[in-house]
Amino acid sequence: MNKRNFLKHTAALGAGALIAPSLLTSFTIPGDRVKAGLTGQTGFQQPELNYAFDALEPYIDRRTMELHYSKHHAGYTQKLNEALGREGITEDNILRILENISSYGAAVRNNGGGYYNHNLYWNFMSPEGGGTPRGKIGKAIRKQFGSFEAFKEQFSSVAASHFGSGWAWLIVKPNGQLQVVSTPNQDNPLMDVSEVKGSPVLNIDVWEHAYYLNYQNQRARYIEAYWNIIDWDYVEHLYREAVQ
Repeated sequence: MNKRNFLKHTAALGAGALIAPSLLTSFTIPGDRVKAGLTGQTGFQQPELNYAFDALEPYIDRRTMELHYSKHHAGYTQKLNEALGREGITEDNILRILENISSYGAAVRNNGGGYYNHNLYWNFMSPEGGGTPRGKIGKAIRKQFGSFEAFKEQFSSVAASHFGSGWAWLIVKPNGQLQVVSTPNQDNPLMDVSEVKGSPVLNIDVWEHAYYLNYQNQRARYIEAYWNIIDWDYVEHLYREAVQ
């Protein structure tokens, strides 16, 4: 994994200035995925959604999207800024904060993870998503897991069986291999406290607030629905950045 490139390009999920097209690879992410993040004047900003709250129906309902984005994610963003202020932290790159999360208090860990994890999550979904991955990520998945169906089964199983609140991830490990992992609460594989570290290229939120209004306690149904809205172009972009 080329860590420098990964940090540079994924910092758009938590950095203030818009990334100029010349800094991006030749693979272009559909739509504007770098709307907001950190500014030196106002702190970390919640990125705008690229779609309406009802755009992912019937898989993710409008009310869940509205509450999840406007209340939960907005809350993590606000509390992250407050925690950084209390601790006198001036670091302006969310990725560097996560990579050194053991140096900070619990509020920075919980809200920094919640802020960044959701920034990714919204971008992994699209009204035009679903289907099977193509390109380099499709080939890598087939090589690592044997088939897309085998990967889908493993990812779904890890997400469904994760105890309590947390996330399931597809990551690129430092050796370039793909691995499916889960993390508790708002932790992620970028954190120095993570048991397995790597660059995220796909995630799913398995906190109950992500699905309970529509699916109640049937997490597996929510996970199955998620496959219909995954934006594989965005996954491809992150994978290319991670393996450069």
